[in-house]
Amino acid sequence: MIFEDMDRIVFAGDSVTDMGSDQPVGEGLFDSLGTGYVRMIENLLAAFYPEVNLRITNSGIAGNTSRDLLKRYQRDVVGLHPDWVAICIGINDVWAQFNCPAIPKFQVLPEEYEENIREMIRTVKEEVKGIFLLSPYFIEPNRQEKMRARMDEYVDICRSLAEEYGCHFVDFQKMFEEYCNICHSSRIAWDRVHPNQIGATLMARTFLDQCEFDYNRR
Repeated sequence: MIFEDMDRIVFAGDSVTDMGSDQPVGEGLFDSLGTGYVRMIENLLAAFYPEVNLRITNSGIAGNTSRDLLKRYQRDVVGLHPDWVAICIGINDVWAQFNCPAIPKFQVLPEEYEENIREMIRTVKEEVKGIFLLSPYFIEPNRQEKMRARMDEYVDICRSLAEEYGCHFVDFQKMFEEYCNICHSSRIAWDRVHPNQIGATLMARTFLDQCEFDYNRR
């Protein structure tokens, strides 16, 4: 596994990262980490690697766009002095283009989104052991559906930036698409965005696949 004893991993994002976590930063006992994939990742790391003490921090805030996250990035990410940073943002950047089409100021278009993510990477790249870019997603297998097609543009931006800067790329969109080839999206997210515990488990597993996580260790 790539994480070492006493590493701090900060997860930054919107509601799918937040999932009821303490604000502005959640960590520690009880429900401070929320009930989503961040909680599930800590569960699995603690269960399979009990000898490795990891500090897991949830810096997700519901409703955030990449613009919002960038504004608080110094306080909620950089200022926490993480060893690893995981960024999952972009769903609201796209969603606002469909649920608030007449309010352009709420929307973050691809060009701005790319620059926001690039700035987040550059800000911490020399200070951390590694960066994870977790793709935004829309749990809709039909790639021609308008919001899904738009979301794919943002996923491609994340993939391209991960390659450019040597980040770990976690493709949630691909994972959910493959799952929906077997099961309907309503099984994991009623609104095709906010996952239940099944969805959180899938997200945690997809993240840990990038971490040399060993499910067979004793």
